[in-house]
Amino acid sequence: MSLPLKRLKQTRCFLLDMDGTVYLGDKLLPGARELLQWLTEHQIPYLFLTNNSSKNKKEYAQKLTRLGLPTEESQIFTSGDATIIFLKKHTPFQRIYLVGTPALEEDFSSHGFILTDQDPECVVLGFDTTITYSKMARLCQWLVTGIPYIATHPDINCPTETGFIPDIGSMIEMFAASTGRRPDHIIGKPNRPMVDAIAEKVSIPVNQMAMIGDRLYTDIAMGASGLLTILVLSGETTPAHLSNSSIQPDLVAPNLAGVVDWLKQPLP
Repeated sequence: MSLPLKRLKQTRCFLLDMDGTVYLGDKLLPGARELLQWLTEHQIPYLFLTNNSSKNKKEYAQKLTRLGLPTEESQIFTSGDATIIFLKKHTPFQRIYLVGTPALEEDFSSHGFILTDQDPECVVLGFDTTITYSKMARLCQWLVTGIPYIATHPDINCPTETGFIPDIGSMIEMFAASTGRRPDHIIGKPNRPMVDAIAEKVSIPVNQMAMIGDRLYTDIAMGASGLLTILVLSGETTPAHLSNSSIQPDLVAPNLAGVVDWLKQPLP
């Protein structure tokens, strides 16, 4: 048995990407149900981890439960959650100009932040599927003043059943073209603030966790922080993308069913 497979068998916490890994749109992907059943039976904790900050924990838990995977809100961790933790732990900011969905606004407000477009101390860019031109113009106005600028995650596209739609990484490039500013901090996968927030939440060393996802530059790049990484080819990454990438996973499976097969293998 290879070293990565041995590490997989010894993993104490699994981090599961959602879009393109567990589901696409409203379609559950192969192996998702079986993997969670195996982890539950063996009392191994797992978190659903997503960079998609357009929804909150409640919405994700409801969706997974609707798809046949009963899920508690405590089992969801988003880049929005990690951004809130980062702001509270590392900054004094309270007044935020937030470009985000009503769900993200609700999360920030529930943690005591004042959301305003008048004299904010910081701007936060989330994946805003409700974005308007007036929001974009206002953000640009604040960015040129030099105000601190944080983005929840770096994803360029968001996968859907019908193809990709522009995500926050595309917005970052647009705002950079307009203002010359790029975020001072990008929080979500694969960046260290996301990893540190997860390790604190689960109280398990990073080198005893495994990240399973479909995207090289976010999910698999988390391996730089010491996690075991498993690429599934059920979402964004194709074999051609993988062969041409400088970012390489520890293991590759066609989907989560392949991960279940490995976990069921007895140790030699």
